[in-house]
Amino acid sequence: MLKHQSSFVRGTFILTAAAFITRMIGFLSSIILARVLGPEGIGLLMMAHPLVPMMITLTSLGLPVAISKLVAEAEAQNDKAKVKRILQVSLTVTVTISIFLTSGTLLASKPIADMILVDQRAYYALLAITPIVPLVAVSSVIKGYFRGLQNMKPIALSDVIENIVHMALLVALVQMLLPYGIEYAAAGAILCTVIGEGAGLLYLMVMYALHQKKNQGQPAEAEPKRLPGKKQTLYELLHIGLPSTGQGFIQSIYRAVKPALVIKSLAVAGIGTAVATKQYGLLVGCAFPLLVFPTFIMHSLSTALIPSISEASATGNPRLIHQRIDQAIRLAYVIGAPCTMILYMWAIPLTTVLYHAPEAGNLLKLLAPFYLLHYFEEPLHAVLLGIGRIKTVMWNFIISTVLQAAAIFFLGSLWGMKGVITGINFGICIITVLNFLSISTYVGFSLDARHYLKTILCLAAMAVCGHAAYVFMTHAGFAVPWVMAGSIAISLLIYLLSLRAVNKGLRGSGFVNKFFM
Repeated sequence: MLKHQSSFVRGTFILTAAAFITRMIGFLSSIILARVLGPEGIGLLMMAHPLVPMMITLTSLGLPVAISKLVAEAEAQNDKAKVKRILQVSLTVTVTISIFLTSGTLLASKPIADMILVDQRAYYALLAITPIVPLVAVSSVIKGYFRGLQNMKPIALSDVIENIVHMALLVALVQMLLPYGIEYAAAGAILCTVIGEGAGLLYLMVMYALHQKKNQGQPAEAEPKRLPGKKQTLYELLHIGLPSTGQGFIQSIYRAVKPALVIKSLAVAGIGTAVATKQYGLLVGCAFPLLVFPTFIMHSLSTALIPSISEASATGNPRLIHQRIDQAIRLAYVIGAPCTMILYMWAIPLTTVLYHAPEAGNLLKLLAPFYLLHYFEEPLHAVLLGIGRIKTVMWNFIISTVLQAAAIFFLGSLWGMKGVITGINFGICIITVLNFLSISTYVGFSLDARHYLKTILCLAAMAVCGHAAYVFMTHAGFAVPWVMAGSIAISLLIYLLSLRAVNKGLRGSGFVNKFFM
């Protein structure tokens, strides 16, 4: 038991540390892109980018989750033959599909651009990003393998390498292509992403080879198990993976059509294509990077949460399931609430200093309060996967996506960008509520309101002191970046001190124990 708890904590912190580094690099990249390309260039980039997840979903068939689960089970039984067969079948399927799909997309790129892309200048970005599909497909298989072994270091380091390479190439290539036109610069920015993904995959392949070489030096199994058939292995993989593929496919389609949906709804509201593209660029290039920045902790927690919940469910330990859920949701709230407060109170200073786009601050203020619920969505999603409710996850997502798309178009047609944001907020509320109700139905989970009331008191102190610091530093004549950084730092300090005051036993390793042990 303690061993599994240790693996859960260690894996979470390794992924969190790496995710923090990669998120910082990615955040810096988004700032550079927003300044160099401008809202129009970001809009072009984002129009092509959503098409790739759809192709990756078709290629992977949901296998990364299935690989992780099956490898973990096989390792627990010391069935090395099954692990080997899982990798062979997975790589064969993903490589074959990705080659055909990538080749077909490249050959049919012009018709695809004419039918799907709202702005034809995004065609070059589509060409640049298509080769990433086989790279992501193969890396997802290897990551699923290491995740099943609960060895998170190769996954974490590959993500760091990928982002460093991407960042190193970004500025030079975009600046070099910018004189030829904004469409070529956007394509160059995406090409840097492809090269970075290739560097991360190369590292994963090296680590896998070293791991295999290390295993060859270990004693053989006392009773070697029969190598399972390829059809049987494929069936086991698809039995788990296909429901995830259904959700991923719907999500990819939605991401692909979302730019057109938003821009067409704005057109109905009387906003021209160029202005609508600029507003969409402000939304996805300035507001959303700030919103999603803190979620790397939730993603890391969710990645480690799935095998932990799966183990507890398989061994019939509902108490551990409840404990893990409570830990995940409380951590999501403790982290998400102050982030939401900062993004709301300092929305305009943040977008002004970081992106030179103060108009994006108004969009951020509309999104931030409701986006707090998104911090809960990833842990809730992981819990449902862990207890084997993959179809429930898929249907909850489909329902919320359909309702969100309808709300975006209808409200966007009436109120412009404010209506689009209201539709996005509506979808966030729906998916979070559906997942929470599903968990409550299957495992009988409920929340203790006392812990959340304490955090609300801390947030109140944070808001008052942060605002006072902002006003004082502004009147004292400090520059805007220093006023923003100083007042945010003071507000966070007050929040942490308040948390410590209301949780006197929360210090040092006690913090870890409170949430993870």
